[in-house]
Amino acid sequence: MQMHAPVSLAAEIRGDGQNLVTEDVTVVEGDVATISCRVKNSDDSVIQLLNPNRQTIYFRDFRPLKDSRFQLVNFSNSELRVSLTNVSISDEGRYFCQLYTDPPQEIYTTITVLVPPRNLVIDIEKETAVEGEEIELNCTAMASRPATTIRWFKGNKELTGKSEVERWSDMYTVTSQLLLKVGREDDGVPVICLVDHPAVKDLQTQRYLEVMYKPQVRVSQNYPLQGLTREGEPLELTCTAFGKPQPTDMRWLRVDDEMPQHVVVSGSNLLISNLNKTDNGTYRCEASNAVGKSHADYMLFVYDTTATTEPAVHGFTQLPNSAEELDYGDLSGTSVPPTAPTEALPTEQLSNASLAFRPDSRAGEEGAIQSVDHAVVGGVVAVVVFAMLCLLIILGRYFARHKGTYFTHEAKGADDAADADTAIINAEGGQNNSEEKKEYFI
Repeated sequence: MQMHAPVSLAAEIRGDGQNLVTEDVTVVEGDVATISCRVKNSDDSVIQLLNPNRQTIYFRDFRPLKDSRFQLVNFSNSELRVSLTNVSISDEGRYFCQLYTDPPQEIYTTITVLVPPRNLVIDIEKETAVEGEEIELNCTAMASRPATTIRWFKGNKELTGKSEVERWSDMYTVTSQLLLKVGREDDGVPVICLVDHPAVKDLQTQRYLEVMYKPQVRVSQNYPLQGLTREGEPLELTCTAFGKPQPTDMRWLRVDDEMPQHVVVSGSNLLISNLNKTDNGTYRCEASNAVGKSHADYMLFVYDTTATTEPAVHGFTQLPNSAEELDYGDLSGTSVPPTAPTEALPTEQLSNASLAFRPDSRAGEEGAIQSVDHAVVGGVVAVVVFAMLCLLIILGRYFARHKGTYFTHEAKGADDAADADTAIINAEGGQNNSEEKKEYFI
């Protein structure tokens, strides 16, 4: 859409201290420019208007120039006002107002012509792109004056492009390049090229993106609607997938095991009419199109017929098929209200840490049991260690308190005697005068 802005502006009033006054004019090509020569203090002097070639356009109210685009708007002793219709670039330049006084006075006004872009075109590298690809868009605004400024928008978000300006004579052609990496969320979103130019308002063009992407898969549990999956009861799952193009191949399989013979698969539905413990496992729905393959998993745990505890969550996951898909989604579990069927929700972001998280219907029971087991083991170990420390302390105190003492009665002078008899004779006081010696043991 293009609208010309009404541009006929007094950019600068010229007087220079003289008796004549005029102003510059800016006008869009094809519009009307008005030139005014005014006299401050009229003394009935003659006023005339000349073109850039100094040819007389009007002398008083007479038009010597044979150009019918110039028309007299107003003539009086104090003003000569002339309009110029269908202005073109060749009309740009200085126009002179003259007042025949003694000495004569002259002043000029400048007409500037603006030219809006002739055409605005978006060229796109690929009409149809695949998610994750980077595409190139070019927007060209041709033959404008002055050069235009091009802005890019994707929806309501402004983007940054790279512009180049080419000059042809007095005209400018501007080309702006935009590099855009597209995702599935960009499918059907308009890319807008908008022009900023003083001669035009709301000039823009747009192209709608068409992005192909691999399927998004969802598994929903139709029966039972709530509660546990018990032995002897039926289970019904439905797989839905959408992508661009629409998935053409959809199939059910059992991860790391063969599909039980009593499982009935009909198109996108999986039915087990009589659940038993051997049905435990992960059931996967795969869907593919021309872009790639995706899947969603359902983790089944069959409870006894007498089980009353509801599971915290049934296991639904949507996993990538290769490392390249790590950019497309994350693995998440969702708690399901009692009145609503559990679904495998499509995912948008995937992290390595979440790949290890595969919730199942036993999360409410086994998780709690494992927590209790760890707590009990930790408590027993702590008690044993404490008891051993106490025992070591008690033994240490016991041995410290019970030290032995005994006496030896050796005759004094025994060290200098040649034999035992001599030592006894030399002893002073015999055994009564023996010296006490002590030895200690622990």
